[in-house]
Amino acid sequence: MINKERLIETFMEYVKVDSETKNEKAIGERIMHDLNYIGLSAEFDDAGKKIGSNGNNIYCFIPGNNDSEPLLFSAHMDTVTPGIGIEPYIDGNYIKSKGNTILGGDDKSGIVAILEALRIIKENNLKHRPIEIMFSIGEEGGLNGVKNFDFSKLKSNKGVILDSSNGTGHIVTSAPGQTRIFAKITGKASHAGGSPEDGISAIMVGAEAITNMKLLRIDEETTANIGTFNAVGPTNIVSPLAEIVAEARSRCNEKLKEQTNHMVDCLIKSCEKYKAKLEYEIEECYHSYAIDDNDELVEMVSNICKNLGLEVKKIPSGGGSDANVYNKNGIKAINIGTGMEFPHTLEERLSINDFVDVTKVVLEIMTK
Repeated sequence: MINKERLIETFMEYVKVDSETKNEKAIGERIMHDLNYIGLSAEFDDAGKKIGSNGNNIYCFIPGNNDSEPLLFSAHMDTVTPGIGIEPYIDGNYIKSKGNTILGGDDKSGIVAILEALRIIKENNLKHRPIEIMFSIGEEGGLNGVKNFDFSKLKSNKGVILDSSNGTGHIVTSAPGQTRIFAKITGKASHAGGSPEDGISAIMVGAEAITNMKLLRIDEETTANIGTFNAVGPTNIVSPLAEIVAEARSRCNEKLKEQTNHMVDCLIKSCEKYKAKLEYEIEECYHSYAIDDNDELVEMVSNICKNLGLEVKKIPSGGGSDANVYNKNGIKAINIGTGMEFPHTLEERLSINDFVDVTKVVLEIMTK
């Protein structure tokens, strides 16, 4: 029943619309046009002005005509960089991007799958559950669009997010929380050749702090990483300033707190040792969630996948998504794979077979 040609054509058109984070206005207008063309009434909110974007979240409620409970379907509009001037093309079973850009399957594959399922319902007058749609801005880099969505609008207490890089049939039932650490180390400038002992090298202080940190894979639930170490200056001056941006993630909130505190403690001790000044800020980006593999929502989606001949895998994720924010706000949300591979890289591609399959899954959920 899925119109494969239309599905692919729509996706190719969508990824050609530039929509890097904070520049979602054009793709939002295209989505709104398509929702209205289907015959649906949708609305923009005002989240954009709160996060510095020219676009806004899109919300749509479609009353149901069967006895099933309402369900939320969600995906995000923005892409990472470099995402300007994307030229998609088909290479066998994959859609790829020409040139030096990402493809944008993350997350336009999720958006287009939802829209195609809605088209099929309308064209065939299919009975369906009450359906809520939320397409967010600003997901990349902080889940900021959904954080600024008005949750009082929602009638659903469960949701399906289409934003996983796994294959169709893969259901993300747990994901980590994330903190970010912004640190500024102030040392003391001095001539590096004439009187280096009079200086305090912010670079050296920061380097020692990082050397003492447990980083990368901490355990099966926890990771940590240094994203930025910035100190610019001439070689003949003992560096007086260094700035560090780091992150920690864990599917266990206690472990996340412990790892974050450990990294800050390393900074504090190094600064105290060398008498440097430390200023830091901890940002709680999002909270972890975990849904039981035998949960009713998980089982429903699993059974639909199995009935379509798809292999089901219930898996944890190493990254966050809008699902983290929905779960924190009382909406039990799982994240399912759309067939995108190698997201956030120039090698990103979308499996056409998986893309068609996830659209079938969405249609079955909506009409169940």
